[in-house]
Amino acid sequence: MATSGVAVGGAHDEILAAVRADRTDEVVSYLQKGMDPNTSDAAGTTLLMTAAANANAPLVAALLRLHANPLKINKYGESALALAALNGHLEVVRLLVEGGATFSAPGWGALHYAVFNGHVDVVRYLIDQGGDVNVRAPNRHTPLMLAARNGHGEIVRILLSAGANPSMGDLEGNTALEIAQRAGNREIADLLRTMTPAGH
Repeated sequence: MATSGVAVGGAHDEILAAVRADRTDEVVSYLQKGMDPNTSDAAGTTLLMTAAANANAPLVAALLRLHANPLKINKYGESALALAALNGHLEVVRLLVEGGATFSAPGWGALHYAVFNGHVDVVRYLIDQGGDVNVRAPNRHTPLMLAARNGHGEIVRILLSAGANPSMGDLEGNTALEIAQRAGNREIADLLRTMTPAGH
């Protein structure tokens, strides 16, 4: 496995600390002196991922300009886009998509992350940008299943309007309707019942 860009000490530790503390000018100074913009910590979390998770839009923009790779994934399967979506940072999500981030990362995708925490504006944006509303996570959960489980009624409606399939099942065969019922989300279950063909 290549180790280029992995933080091992000295300046690497300093730039990682600067990103975590949102010291944008300091980070840019390191990069302009030749530091690898794809520097990461031991978990593979890059400068861009950390800046995205922290909603530091100016730093995200600077890192992208300096050729940070928005497609990298850490050992937890997280991309910068997924972390921005999880935390509801629409401006950062836009910057990353415009900078080349895609929705095709393996594992839990940006749309799953945005749905999980109920970030309506991010969900709408990702769908508008071509996000697959029926994309499956490793446990075969779709965004609709997550919205149904977590009680995000508005997102359930958005996903259904965008073509989400309520008949799809997870690894155990549970549909979004069954997941909503088990979670006690009756209003969402009632909505899904009207959208799910009999026998599913």
